[in-house]
Amino acid sequence: MAIDYSPKAMIQKNRLGMRKAFGAWLEEMAEDHDDLMVIAADVASSAGLNGFAKKFPDKFLDIGISEQNMTGIAAGLAKEGYNVFIVSFAPFVTMRNYEALRTLIGYMHLNVKAVALASGFSLGAQGNTHYCLEDISLIRTIPGMLLLSPADCLEEGKCLEYLLDYRGPAFLRLTGIDGSPAVYRKEFSFSPDRLQCLREGEDIVLLGTGAILSEGMRLARVLKKDNLSCAVYDIATLKPLQLEQLKEQFQSAKLIVAVEEHFCIGGLGDILASNLATFSHHAPLLKFGIPDKFPKAGDYDYMKEQCGLTASQMHSKIISVLQKA
Repeated sequence: MAIDYSPKAMIQKNRLGMRKAFGAWLEEMAEDHDDLMVIAADVASSAGLNGFAKKFPDKFLDIGISEQNMTGIAAGLAKEGYNVFIVSFAPFVTMRNYEALRTLIGYMHLNVKAVALASGFSLGAQGNTHYCLEDISLIRTIPGMLLLSPADCLEEGKCLEYLLDYRGPAFLRLTGIDGSPAVYRKEFSFSPDRLQCLREGEDIVLLGTGAILSEGMRLARVLKKDNLSCAVYDIATLKPLQLEQLKEQFQSAKLIVAVEEHFCIGGLGDILASNLATFSHHAPLLKFGIPDKFPKAGDYDYMKEQCGLTASQMHSKIISVLQKA
């Protein structure tokens, strides 16, 4: 069955946001996957899965607010040959459920994909119990677990297409809110082994992950006014991360910039730092993320501004760093 990646379809999906578009994507894709089973922890409506559940009742279970039980059921179904997706809000499918993910799915290397709804600042108004800024650091420590973080709804669809054919444990991190800006304007070929270049540039190499990448694209446009060319790369695959294609750019650039909706400790910036340490020479690394403190609750735009993640705030910091170099 052909998947609709037309501009009209993408406008509709981006209005929903990645969280609600998740179920809409699966509803399009499920017919060709007889082994698919989706298990939700009382989040069917939030994940846009009501239509999927009605259309494919034999491929859906809602087991209530019991994430560890959900993961145990998923492990059993995976052992029986099912391709299982487990779905809950990001802090609950990761932190509340970490031991089950590690032991039942990672350690056993089972074919289960954990979907983290509303990661980053998506539920910022509900406070630190509901937004998740730690999931990258937790999941990347589970051996053999693929970690994907799409930038917008089009890339979310591409990631889901890939995961439906992938065999093994994986984690899908969904960020942003309803109506988050699109990063991709046309269909592209997704591969976890290749970084997508969204913008060419020589002075600065910006690497971002998740919906916040749209702010990175704005930043690149602002920097152009200062005669600074900024390359922008989408880090949709956080583990395994392939950086070899950027080795020469890292050496010739004035600055490398990481942008993420995650604590700076343990997130994309730290992953880049550990990889850059293997290169003999590279430009300095500047990390934009959440500092080492719990942010105050607020809406999405307030959360970005509070943590210095707006394009204008990042621009000011970059100019200051370059002037001191």
